[in-house]
Amino acid sequence: MKVLAAMSGGVDSAVAAARAADAGHEVVGVHMALSKNRDQSRTGSRGCCTVEDASDARRAADRIGIPYYVWDLSDDFHDLVVEDFLSEYAAGRTPNPCVRCNERIKFASLMERATLLGFDAVCTGHYASIRADGPDGAPSLHRSRNMDKDQSYVLAVMGPEAVRRSVFPLGEFETKEEVRAEARARGLGVSTKPDSYDICFVADGDTRGFLERNLGEAPGEILDEAGAVVGSHRGTHGFTIGQRKGLGIEHPAPDGAPRYVVDIDPTSRQVVVGAAELLSTRELIAGDVVSFEPLEVGRRVTAQIRAHGEATPATILEAPAGGQDSSLRVQLETPIRGVAPGQTLVLYDEDRVLAAATLERRA
Repeated sequence: MKVLAAMSGGVDSAVAAARAADAGHEVVGVHMALSKNRDQSRTGSRGCCTVEDASDARRAADRIGIPYYVWDLSDDFHDLVVEDFLSEYAAGRTPNPCVRCNERIKFASLMERATLLGFDAVCTGHYASIRADGPDGAPSLHRSRNMDKDQSYVLAVMGPEAVRRSVFPLGEFETKEEVRAEARARGLGVSTKPDSYDICFVADGDTRGFLERNLGEAPGEILDEAGAVVGSHRGTHGFTIGQRKGLGIEHPAPDGAPRYVVDIDPTSRQVVVGAAELLSTRELIAGDVVSFEPLEVGRRVTAQIRAHGEATPATILEAPAGGQDSSLRVQLETPIRGVAPGQTLVLYDEDRVLAAATLERRA
């Protein structure tokens, strides 16, 4: 099989590419340059697509013995991930850029180019597994054995067709140290390289500052649940549902209890804060559904709304009529807090991904 291996310059993608080559595939490595302004080197675990990363990926490809190229996907990344991130926050929603990057870049733009060049599959260093236990024996997406690193949540939006054309060699590793040990044994210089974290295109980690620089200031009021003004802000894009710190509240609650963001209205430029109990919900409503198999009303599942959040037992109350549609509603067995429009809802059957959807609201 002819396989295109996405190589970020980190240890995971290097070991994944090496394993794909060991499996007998014809492997070609490619580094995706996603940033228009690439730094020479990263700062610790922060940064995006630095020249250092591209060089690390090249050295790993040379060690493995596979061809290597750098592809400039910065325009796609800016238009499909960064601009989406900004527009979602401007609309009072809370997006997950890693989900969008996997959906629109790694398993859309990259796979489209791979197909045009005659590749059969794309290989990445994601922590997830693919098994042939879907409907009629179709490949299905599963959690990684390493639950601390599991990335099935951010991959769920890729859909069944992309799963059929993907290779995830790291899914059966139980710890990250096992991956690093294999990298050392293979003589890969990235074996000790720190993991990346946070939002890759916000290299300094200051998400609020990034939003203000790109969206500007739009001052407004902070209200309590009774409608009384308790503070002011410089833009609703600086807030997310469930946020507690950095609210800028000038008048504390009468009972002294902490207050959280419970509603955001970009149109009126108002942010509403209230007690923690106002954040709890047991019913989730989502759209833009991507299903790996038919979903039935009444089916028991587990639901997850954050990349490393806990999955909660749930029951499907409303499901799409076909494999892909725009309506999904689930009832949770126990309430959860901090549900925000724009987050990704992923449904599981034990460790198998059933569907992904974008949260619209809580009931």
